[in-house]
Amino acid sequence: MASVGADVPRKEGPEKLVGAAKYIDDYELPGCLYGVTVRSSIPHGRIKRIHYAPHFPWAEYVVAVAKDIPGRNVVACIDMDQPLLAATEVRHPMEPIALIAHPDRARAYEALQHVTVEYEPRVPALTIDESMALKALVREPDNVFKDILIEKGDLSTGFAQADLVVEGEYLVPHQEQAYIEPNGVAAWVEKDGTLTVLGSLQCPYYVHKALQEAFGLPAEKVRVMQAVTGGAFGGKEDFPSVLAGHAALLAWKSGRPVKMIYDRPEDMASTTKRHPARVRHRTGVSRDGRLLAQDIEVSMDGGAYMTLTPVVISRGAIHAAGAYDCPNVRIRAKAFATNTPSNGAFRGFGAPQTLFAAELHMDKLAEALGLDPVEIRRRNVLRVGGVTATGQTLKDSVGAEDVLEACAKRSRFDRRRKECAAWNRKAGAPTWRGIGFSLAYHGGGFTGSGEDYLASKAGVALDAEGRLRVLAGSTEMGQGASTVFAQIAADAFGVPYDWVVVQQPDTSKVPDSGPTVASRTTMVVGRLVERATRRLREEFVKAVGPVPASRPAFRRAALRFLAGAPSRESIVQYERPPGIVWDDKTYKGDAYGCFAYAALAVELEVDKLTFEVRVRKVWTAQEIGTVVHPRFAEGQIMGGTLQGLGYALFENPVYRDGVMRNPHFTDYIIPTAVDAPPMDVLILEKPYAYGGFGAKGLGELPMDVPAPAVASALRQALGRWFTELPVLPERICKALTEPHEHHA
Repeated sequence: MASVGADVPRKEGPEKLVGAAKYIDDYELPGCLYGVTVRSSIPHGRIKRIHYAPHFPWAEYVVAVAKDIPGRNVVACIDMDQPLLAATEVRHPMEPIALIAHPDRARAYEALQHVTVEYEPRVPALTIDESMALKALVREPDNVFKDILIEKGDLSTGFAQADLVVEGEYLVPHQEQAYIEPNGVAAWVEKDGTLTVLGSLQCPYYVHKALQEAFGLPAEKVRVMQAVTGGAFGGKEDFPSVLAGHAALLAWKSGRPVKMIYDRPEDMASTTKRHPARVRHRTGVSRDGRLLAQDIEVSMDGGAYMTLTPVVISRGAIHAAGAYDCPNVRIRAKAFATNTPSNGAFRGFGAPQTLFAAELHMDKLAEALGLDPVEIRRRNVLRVGGVTATGQTLKDSVGAEDVLEACAKRSRFDRRRKECAAWNRKAGAPTWRGIGFSLAYHGGGFTGSGEDYLASKAGVALDAEGRLRVLAGSTEMGQGASTVFAQIAADAFGVPYDWVVVQQPDTSKVPDSGPTVASRTTMVVGRLVERATRRLREEFVKAVGPVPASRPAFRRAALRFLAGAPSRESIVQYERPPGIVWDDKTYKGDAYGCFAYAALAVELEVDKLTFEVRVRKVWTAQEIGTVVHPRFAEGQIMGGTLQGLGYALFENPVYRDGVMRNPHFTDYIIPTAVDAPPMDVLILEKPYAYGGFGAKGLGELPMDVPAPAVASALRQALGRWFTELPVLPERICKALTEPHEHHA
């Protein structure tokens, strides 16, 4: 019985259900110390001296500073600009300066009160504008991490042909990943000198690489294992390399296991966030609503160190023109360094920022032309043969029009829009109502030649017990990767799903499958698992005949196939699909192997007394290639949609002097089940020939569409443009009491 397309039980479900799953802080490590971090209290300055209180019992503690790092004092990532511990200069608040460990966790925290860092403060640059103006030089020579220019057609010709030109500026803030389990790792040194890390992490091989650099060790002397991980959303992609380096340094110096587990305030204030951004649009259209010219400027705040900023702004830039076919486009995107904690990966990876702007701007165009939000999208949507901003011609598996029409129909968008207008004309109505619409596409996998660079590997192994074991470095974080891999391997070999197990990621046991990010796990790594399994099956059939249907017979056949060996592996490496051409320098060509598509309508109402927004219902249609596990897919869509509603309406990170001032779930509000509106989810399938069993990326797509649809609905409800997120009740109150022109 085929398992791809079925709602099979999740592999790790029973352990989590009964509470047997072990998260990092559940591990008992004999002789363990607990590590804590001395952090910068200023945004920018020179470290003059670290004072340790003379009467404190430091002999009970292990203390580590930059000079104790045996290798290079860097956190290996795209660039080597971030120190593992600040040695002479701090560039943002909360920057790690020293580490302290003690057998008693409470006493480790107590020690922080007895350390004082003496600084020579410097003027900081805390915003995009201050960075652009070089108020402080955070990164030589001009504070720019990445500068991207995308050009298609001739912009001046497009504007010359336009009947109407519309401009707009859109602002989006930081966003916290808000995973359930905070960052945490444990580290120790094995008797043979192997530096070992076990942790709540997303990308074991990122940590593996970073530890080699910081400790000057060869690859075989570093081992990284993933513990059961309580969510990530990108927040455990790059940051665990920092925390693992800290725990490992204390373990290295003390000779004992060291565990470092952040509490919620430390986690929220010191780890990476979604990049804040400012996006400006200038668009020329014909009188009948055809896009003729798009001139877009994207500015992102990368924080103090580069981390993953170049790839975040790259995806943001490529998606900035939206899922539309426009003959003349210019996109200029820059990421700036500021004296604030570094920003990094978060579901959507730059696209939610630029798509918020692109979609709300489409509504502005529609209104200027007297069209409704669906109709202007219908007239410009990408279809087969359409050409994206980078010049990529879409040859097949293009679901943009399908999701647009399906969502408009299921939501009865036109009718509800009229009903909302009628409601708003009632003098006694306690609320204002509106319905909004958005459309987006999202590239699956790494951008451009990224997948070539990664050269990911994955595979399977068959052992003497007749178990087919999936070998992949991709991690299970609650999204269902283990289950989906097992489904793909089972069907590719032709055995029941229950006969497949998935190896927990451990760099000593699984190949490097690349990071678990970028909507690539099922599509890219799943395809590797499928290829490797089919190859192993061919070898199996050639050696011992057809795959037996019973488990005992399969075990006997496996023994004959192995011929005395304990197991037999099949590992394959990524191969670029034919016809994909990309130029990293000019940003021209096929940015992604394929795109997935989503449309979303949201109906909401605003209380006339409190200005609180209540989302009445969401309708969404998403085209994601083959659906491997329908229930998981629906769950991803609902979860991403709710996260997007939080981005639009609830999540308000407050920064002052570069410090996050509300790092708690009591004052940084995220939506919960109580806030979840009814959702109508429709999944459409246009299989992608080079995805695992035809799957496209899904993880990030649902995050792209809620925020612009909310702002669009608020425009109908309140007659105001809300071009900055989040749209809090106080902002609505202010908008309704200020002159209309100020917000239009």
